[in-house]
Amino acid sequence: MSASSIAGWMATMNGNKTISFFDTQFERQVREGDFALNPFERLALPYLYGKILDLGCGLGNLSIKAARRGCAVLALDASPNAIARIKRVASTEKLSITAEQVDFDSYAIADMFNTVVAIGLFMFFPRERAIELLADAQAHVLPGGAIIVNVLVGGTTYLDMFEPGHYYLFSESELREHFRDWEVLEFRHDSFPAPGQTVKEFVTVVARKPQNPEG
Repeated sequence: MSASSIAGWMATMNGNKTISFFDTQFERQVREGDFALNPFERLALPYLYGKILDLGCGLGNLSIKAARRGCAVLALDASPNAIARIKRVASTEKLSITAEQVDFDSYAIADMFNTVVAIGLFMFFPRERAIELLADAQAHVLPGGAIIVNVLVGGTTYLDMFEPGHYYLFSESELREHFRDWEVLEFRHDSFPAPGQTVKEFVTVVARKPQNPEG
């Protein structure tokens, strides 16, 4: 798997070193015109509808595809290059996308959405913040709406993209517990080889919020 593919799969996160690393990869992808959906985005696409929040949107490939299908998208990322690319496409094609550069260390969701997407984001934070971000995303899905979450999980041995001591690998059982009151539509584990005979272990969850959630 190429470095540019990894960058596309891992939405940006906190830590200046890490943001700089991925921003460089985004620059390369833009130069090469590499805007194909990755496997996680392809899995998410059929579930996207209505008003969408794309957390850690990267170059916006999924956001742009959804907007072309008539959705209204708020696309957020820490990378200035990624956000600049999305704004250019949205302006040229007159798409309903609002793209903003944000700091996910402190960002809090302010609106409700039919669909919330977070592909490759939450693992780039310490445990407390990772869980807080997940809970905030869940809380801002409208009843009957969907959330798509993709994270690296325990068993991952490729850690080069992380700030030392500034990441969290969820367990599969932990993710299932976070979605125990939701209708789980997809729960998929994918393994990918990485440099140095290491491995990346991903879990992708697609879940629908109950129409009448408790609390």
